[in-house]
Amino acid sequence: MNSDQPVRWAVLKFGGTSVASAASWAVIHDLIRERLEEGFRPLVVHSAIGGISTQLEQLLQQAAEGTHEALLAEIVARHLELAGELELDGEALLREPLDELEQLVAGVRLVREVSHRVHAKVLALGELMSTAMGAAYLQSQGLVVHWHDARDSLCTLDVAGASERASFLSGTCSYDADPHLQAELGAIEGVVLTQGFIASNGREETVLLGRGGSDTSAAYFASRLEAERLEIWTDVPGMFSADPRAVPGARLLRALRYEEAQEIASTGGSVLHPRAISPARRAGIPLWIRSTARPDAAGTVISQDAGDDAPRVKAISRRGGITLVSMETLGMWQEVGFLSEAFRCFSDLGLSIDLVSTSESNVTVTLDPSANSMDAAMMERLRLNLERLCRVRILPDVAVVSLVGQKIRAMLHEIGPALEVFQENRIHLLSQAASDLNLSFVVDEEQAHRLVQNLHAMLVKPPKIDAVFGETWEELQEEQPEPAVLPTPWWIEKRERLVEIAMAKSSAYVYDLASVKAAVERLRALKSVDQVFYAIKANSNPDVLRCVYDGGLNFEVVSPGEIRLVLDLFPDIDRQRILFTPNFAARSEYEYGLEQGIWVTLDNLHPLREWGDIFAGTQVFLRLDPGQGRGHHEHVKTAGVSAKFGIPLFELGEAAELVAACGAKVAGLHAHTGSGILQADNWEDVAASLIEATDHFPDVRILDLGGGLGIPEKPGQKALDMAALDAGLAAAREQLEGFELWLEPGRYVIAEAGVLVSTVTQVKGKGDIQYVGISTGMNSLIRPALYGAYHEIANISRVGEAATEIVNVVGPICETGDRLGSDRLLPPTREGDVLAIANAGAYGYVMSSRYNLREPAEEVVI
Repeated sequence: MNSDQPVRWAVLKFGGTSVASAASWAVIHDLIRERLEEGFRPLVVHSAIGGISTQLEQLLQQAAEGTHEALLAEIVARHLELAGELELDGEALLREPLDELEQLVAGVRLVREVSHRVHAKVLALGELMSTAMGAAYLQSQGLVVHWHDARDSLCTLDVAGASERASFLSGTCSYDADPHLQAELGAIEGVVLTQGFIASNGREETVLLGRGGSDTSAAYFASRLEAERLEIWTDVPGMFSADPRAVPGARLLRALRYEEAQEIASTGGSVLHPRAISPARRAGIPLWIRSTARPDAAGTVISQDAGDDAPRVKAISRRGGITLVSMETLGMWQEVGFLSEAFRCFSDLGLSIDLVSTSESNVTVTLDPSANSMDAAMMERLRLNLERLCRVRILPDVAVVSLVGQKIRAMLHEIGPALEVFQENRIHLLSQAASDLNLSFVVDEEQAHRLVQNLHAMLVKPPKIDAVFGETWEELQEEQPEPAVLPTPWWIEKRERLVEIAMAKSSAYVYDLASVKAAVERLRALKSVDQVFYAIKANSNPDVLRCVYDGGLNFEVVSPGEIRLVLDLFPDIDRQRILFTPNFAARSEYEYGLEQGIWVTLDNLHPLREWGDIFAGTQVFLRLDPGQGRGHHEHVKTAGVSAKFGIPLFELGEAAELVAACGAKVAGLHAHTGSGILQADNWEDVAASLIEATDHFPDVRILDLGGGLGIPEKPGQKALDMAALDAGLAAAREQLEGFELWLEPGRYVIAEAGVLVSTVTQVKGKGDIQYVGISTGMNSLIRPALYGAYHEIANISRVGEAATEIVNVVGPICETGDRLGSDRLLPPTREGDVLAIANAGAYGYVMSSRYNLREPAEEVVI
C-alpha cells in the first residue's frame, strides 16, 4: 500500500434477501469488481441470510419451552444449503458457529429462560455465519478478501439510564472519524468484509444495534472511515413516494436531502433504517439506495444538495400499531412541572415518546412499537402511574399518516382541500414538525390504508420525470421481464370472447367456470381438511353455486336469503352441508336457521344470554376472536379489538356457563382472521388457538379454521402455497386426534374466475394527469372506493402493444371516489377499447348498486 495515496473507501451494505442465493452473490461479486475498477477500496457489510434473525428469535422462544429441535435443524439446513449452492464446504466452514449455537440453545433449554446476553450472542451468529460464507465465496472467485469481526471496531456507548435490554439489543456507537481504524483497515490488501447488526460493549461482550441495525453498521463504518460513498443494496430500487404495496402508482424518489430521507424513514418508510442517516449526514457522505435485483437502475441518492427545496409534498407515509396515550386534567393549566412529572412516568418505564400534542387541559402522545418494548403489563403500569396525576385513556392500534416534504407550512393552502378526506375520519392527534418537514395525523388503523391512497393521489403530483421524482412502481415492474413460470390469465386467453361480450353489453361481469372448477379441485386436494364450505356471500350466482356443489363443496351462508337460495337450488341437500354464520342478526334469523336443521354459529354471547330457550337441545358452533387479525386491508381483518366479530377468549368461561344453562352443546369452534391471507401458517395458528379453547367445551368435535385464503393481487405476486398450508395442518393434526378440520373460503374460489369488462367511453388529459373513463364504475365495483382494493387493469383490445401511458381509470358516477384504478400503466387507449378489471369475481356484483340510477354490470357465465 502506498501510504501517501489516500484510500477511497466505498462502503457497500447488502441486506438479507441480497445474500440468500448464489445468484445474488454473483451480482455482489460483479459490483465489488466494478468498485475496484473505479479505484475504490470496498468495505462490504452484510446481514444474516434473509429471515434467519427472525428464526433465531423464534428458536430462543422454543428452546425455553423445549420444542426447538425442528427449527434448529431447519436453520442449520438453510445455511448448509446456501453453502452448497456457493460450492463451499459448509460443514467445515460453519462447524464452530453451529456448535456454539447448539450449546447456547441447550443452555436456554436447561434454564428455561433467555437472558439479554444470550439473546445477543445467538442473533449475532446469524451475521457471523453468513459473512463467513460470503468471504469464502468471494475468495473462491479470485478476489482478495479479509474477513473482519465488526466487534473489534464497533463499541457501543454507555447510555445513562438505559435498561439492560436496550444495552444488549439496541446499542449505539460513536461515528466520529477514526484515524486508527482508517490506518488498520487501509493497511489490509483487497476487500474488507464484515458484519452488520453486531458490536461489542466496554466489557467486550457481544451486543446488537437493534433490528435494521445492518444499515446503521454500514453508516458507522462509512463515517469512521470518511468514505466517499455509502451504498445500501436491498430488494427494492430505492425510496418511493408511498408504500408501493398500498399505492402501485407510487413514484421513485430519485434524489433527497438527508433531512427529507430521515423524515420518510422515521415516519414509516421501511427501505432504510432512520439511524443510518445521521452518520452519513454528519460526514457529508452521499448515500445510495440500490437494488441487487436491478443493479443497473439508478435508485435513490441522498445527500446535502440532492433534489430541490421547493415547497412540495414528496411522500405519504404510514406507521401502524401505534399506541396513543391521552392525559387530561384541568390541574395542568399553568401548573409548573406537570409535563416533567407526566413524562417521568414514561421514562421510568423506558418508554420513548414519539408525537406530542398539548392544550390547556390535555396532553396526548404516541408510542411507536419500533422504538419501545410494550406489552399489556407495561401499559397497565403506565396507566396506574399516570392516574396519580390525571385521567388517562390508552388507545392501542392506531396509525400515523404523515405528509413529508420541504416547507410544508408554505403550502398549507394547497394541502387544505386534500384534508377533506378526513371529514369522516376521526383524527386523534395532529402534529406539525418543528423542522417544517412533515405534517402527521393519528387516525384509526382501519382508515390509514385508504387515506394514504387518497392523499397520494391529491398531493403527490409531480411532472412525469424531474430531478426528484422518477418512474412509478408499475413502470419499474413493467421493465422487468415477466417470469416464464407465470401462467397466462384465462381472461387473456379468452380475450376475443370478452371483447365481444363487452361490445354487446358495454359492461359485464364474466365468470369462467373452468377457473372455478380448478380452485375447487385445489381445495379438495387438501388431505388435512375434512370439509370445505364455500362462503356464498363472495358470489351467489346460481351457475357458480352449481359448479361448486358439483365439485363437492358445502355452503357457508350469512343470511336467511342465502339459506333460501341454497335450498331452492339444491332441495335435496343434506342440511349438515350448510353452515349459517349470522352477525348481529335478529332473534328470528337464528330461529329460522334452527328450524331448517342446518348448523348455526353464534359469534357473541347476547343470543345465549337473552334467547337461551331457542337453543335448548341443539348443537351449535361458537365463533371465537383469536385476538389478532390478518388480511390485505384493515377492513377485511375480522379479528382483534377493532373487528366486530367473534367471542373474545376472555369470555369463554361465561360462554360455557351460558351454553350449559340453556341446555345446548357446542359441536364446533370457529375462528376467521381475515381475507386475502397469503401466509400459509395462518390456519395452523388458528387451529392452535381453537384447540386451547376446547378445554371449555368437552363436546366439540369440529374446528372450523375459517377462510381468507388469499390470491395474488398484483402481477408477479406469489400465490398462497397450498402444499405448505396442507403440511402445516398435517403437523397440527398430530395434536388434534378426534377433531375434524373445516375451511370456508370465498374469494379463493371465485375471485380469479371473474373479470369486469367495460368499454372505454372517453379519454381526457388534465395537465400531466390522464383519465380513461369506462361505461361503469363504483356502482358495479365498489371495492376500490370502499377500502382501496387493488385490481389489475388491462386493455384487452390492445394486448401486445407497449404500455406507455400512466392513467387513472374512472367511471361515470358523480363521485370523486369513482376511481377503479390510479396511476395505471396502459397502452395508448381510445374510445371503444375494452378494459378488463381482474380478480373481480368475488365481492363485485354482490356488492353492486343502482347509485345514480345506473344499472350495474350484469353477469355472464362462460
